[in-house]
Amino acid sequence: MEQLRALYPAIKENFSEMLDVDGTHTIYYEESGNPNGVPVIFLHGGPGCGTAPSCRQYFDPEFYRIILFDQRGSGKSTPRACLENNDTWHIIEDIEKIREKLNIDKWLVFGGSWGSTLSLCYAIKHPERVLGLVLRGIFLGRREDIEWIYEVGGASNFHPESFERYISIIPEEERKDIIGAYYKRLTSKDKETREIAAKEWSMWEGSLVTLHPDPNLEQSFGEINYAISMATIECHFWMNNMFWDDDNWLLDHVDVIKDIPTWIVHGRYDVDCRPIGAYELNKKLNNCKLEFTVSGHSSGEPEIVDSLVRATDYFKEILK
Repeated sequence: MEQLRALYPAIKENFSEMLDVDGTHTIYYEESGNPNGVPVIFLHGGPGCGTAPSCRQYFDPEFYRIILFDQRGSGKSTPRACLENNDTWHIIEDIEKIREKLNIDKWLVFGGSWGSTLSLCYAIKHPERVLGLVLRGIFLGRREDIEWIYEVGGASNFHPESFERYISIIPEEERKDIIGAYYKRLTSKDKETREIAAKEWSMWEGSLVTLHPDPNLEQSFGEINYAISMATIECHFWMNNMFWDDDNWLLDHVDVIKDIPTWIVHGRYDVDCRPIGAYELNKKLNNCKLEFTVSGHSSGEPEIVDSLVRATDYFKEILK
């Protein structure tokens, strides 16, 4: 059996900057790798999670010019967890502002989970700017995909003990709309109410993302600054249906990008974002490779790391 590929060695950024995009939001972005290399932009999950230095390590730093940024309200971007003008279309405008600031014509687009959703939205809006797509843990953003995670009857069937804790802060009479009940608490004027809701929401999601239970990862999802931005922004997006006017917006518009080279990796046992979404997307694309791996959802699982690194190496060959 072939040895799994690992991440590239850790590297430091070449530079980082804060970009004022609209007078309210200031976006953190950075470049690492080869300043003259093929550009790639990394779109993080959540929404609301932010990036980490390890996100640079999916790419050969001698070949790629690696661009990371923290989406509105996330990571090092400010103000933290701000919902004003925080939606899919404003984030796509931010991506374009970063591209123009860095004088990049086209780039490889890499995104996982919500980052896969955003990658597809960006490619549909700006296909002429996309060299290719590397996507992990496909999330199509439909009501059925959202309710699978956060309401009764989906992931709750696989992780009942964690789900019981997640709904324990919601009174019985509000459990017909758990997402709405959480949104009320996450946007409460009371700080303690917001923090309790954020921690429980985030730890619930943290319990879902790995094939093998990882209590340390679940606890890290509950770190309050991370939890506040992730839970508040995610719930805001889910309450507003991704700011689409069509529940099936991605699959209804994906024809625009059907010939763009695409590599999808999805965990066969992903209970956070269901494998069916990756399968449905793949069927709509003409130039796509889909790999199901023996893993869950997390980008850190060895089988997913292996596929993602092979994907970026594959694009090295076709983008030379």
